[in-house]
Amino acid sequence: MSLTHALLLGLLQGATEFLPISSSGHLVLVPWLLGWPEPGLAFDALVHWGTAVAVVGYFWRDWVGLLRGVGRAVRTRSRADPDARLAGLILLGTLPAALAGWLLEDFFEGMFARPVAAAGFLLVTAGVLTLAEGSGRASVPARLSWADALLIGLAQAVAILPGISRSGATIAAGMGRGLVRASAARFSFLLSTPIILGAGLLQVLDLVSAGDLAAQAPILVVGFLTALLSGLACIHFLLRYLQRRPLYPFALYCALFGIASLLVAFL
Repeated sequence: MSLTHALLLGLLQGATEFLPISSSGHLVLVPWLLGWPEPGLAFDALVHWGTAVAVVGYFWRDWVGLLRGVGRAVRTRSRADPDARLAGLILLGTLPAALAGWLLEDFFEGMFARPVAAAGFLLVTAGVLTLAEGSGRASVPARLSWADALLIGLAQAVAILPGISRSGATIAAGMGRGLVRASAARFSFLLSTPIILGAGLLQVLDLVSAGDLAAQAPILVVGFLTALLSGLACIHFLLRYLQRRPLYPFALYCALFGIASLLVAFL
């Protein structure tokens, strides 16, 4: 892999991890369409850690508040603390994806070797985003219930499939449960933090066991930094965009990219 490939794939990972257009789908389809070599385990691990650092860094104040809320709840043995309650909802919402990734690891890995499937799932993402905008009529922020968090977590589990956008699926699920766009996006990003960190940690452990990283250091550094910076920029952009604007442009993009990829595959 060249430094140019590392730069572009790092930017792609950081942007598509948080925009509702599927990072996994892009990382499967773009190298396939352009005939680039497989990035490899080391690069994949480092760009995922770049996006993990981005989401933790952007929401660090939120996470400090959540941890303090958990501490207060433990000391007072009270369930009334709103930060502790939100932390519990995030934990509950994380469980479906963690269990799915563990129990169905081989199945999901097989799907990442199928560009046609990734292209088809992009069309599913387009449909989900369109339905969310068409049916989401919330005008005021709703209070998340435990059932809401579990449903959004199930959407995150399905989004392990390449082409199903994690942020798109969870934002759409939140809107379907009555959240306004901005609130759904904030919960989506907070919910993504444990999963991205956990997946990144597993990849880094595999990376350390593989060894022989010195020769790849420049490529890995470029991929990590570009994923980090583009991730920060896209989180900031999307949270502000969704305060006033709909998901339709992202749905249109997913539909066009998915259709174009399918045409290339079949023709």
